[in-house]
Amino acid sequence: MDTPAHSLQPAASAISEIGMPLVTSALPIALNPQVFSDWIKAFTPRRGLSNGHAQTIIGDVYPRSAFRLASSTDEVVVDLRDNSRVLCHCHWQPVSNAGSRLTVVLIHGLEGSSDSRYIQGITTRAWNAGWNVVRMNMRNCGGTDALTPTLYHSGLSGDVGAVVEYYARQKGLERVALIGYSMGGNLALKLAGEWGARTPLCAVATVCPAIDLAVSSDALHTPRNRFYEWHFLRRLLRRYKTKAALFPDIYSTEDLGSIRSLRDFDDKIVARYCSFQDSSDYYYRAAAARVLDGIAVPTLVLRALDDPFIRLTQETRETLLANRQITLAETQHGGHCAFLSTGKGMEVHWAEAAVIRYLREIAA
Repeated sequence: MDTPAHSLQPAASAISEIGMPLVTSALPIALNPQVFSDWIKAFTPRRGLSNGHAQTIIGDVYPRSAFRLASSTDEVVVDLRDNSRVLCHCHWQPVSNAGSRLTVVLIHGLEGSSDSRYIQGITTRAWNAGWNVVRMNMRNCGGTDALTPTLYHSGLSGDVGAVVEYYARQKGLERVALIGYSMGGNLALKLAGEWGARTPLCAVATVCPAIDLAVSSDALHTPRNRFYEWHFLRRLLRRYKTKAALFPDIYSTEDLGSIRSLRDFDDKIVARYCSFQDSSDYYYRAAAARVLDGIAVPTLVLRALDDPFIRLTQETRETLLANRQITLAETQHGGHCAFLSTGKGMEVHWAEAAVIRYLREIAA
């Protein structure tokens, strides 16, 4: 479906800066709202959560219903050269024509997993919509460090493609949609840009995708965001030490004390062991921003303008708007992947509901 990609927001406005009230309406600024009026609903932040930091922090701990869906589990080979595998948890609709149902592949964010609560939340919604669901772990995530000798990073869109191809063969899937959060959103968009109109990919939906890696990494290092940076850095270093213990002939733990920022980690660990020249080379080559013009299936980029650390350059924004398959929807509030609203019940998680409405409208 050809989706017009023109924003109502002036092109010269700021992209994402905390404290700048860029939108006055509760409705997202979006593309062609007349076409998408069925899925675009007003977002009103929950009382006391009109601040991006509050949304982000509370959104991470906000209580949810218990996750009760049964699943099957597969170790999917994503690289034959070293037998790297990723762990996937699958929920197949109990019907004879499950392959003809829409299948959504879910991709978590940095240091998340298939058991992250936002992944469980969107899984329940997609299942209730009648779709198959694959909860994919990135390499090493979800307790899978021993399944690969490699590290994971933002450029491994091929892993997502390998998972899609595996289940397309195994289950005869006709239509697959990707749903990615933050780092997972970058992977989803990068694969979509690389695949173009290749089947069975039929749609993509992302929430706060980290499309421009360099500016977002640097935003994490600003004083107001150091809390988040240390949160990620502690987890990344702990995971790296686990990896080094499993594969001591590959990884060294010397000089880890000098790593004081995410860019340091990407310079001294990711670039060194993942064949990049340095962090700048990594950020450039791994960023979905380079291939957005290749996206040829309906794609949603949903983001909050008060996201504390995900940034979008003007050049990338213009590329998004130039691609008629991409819907860019922006809210004034929402924080990073939180979007806690005044809605009741499951509707409190506004972004999850919006993603399901979008995919139902476009792909299902």
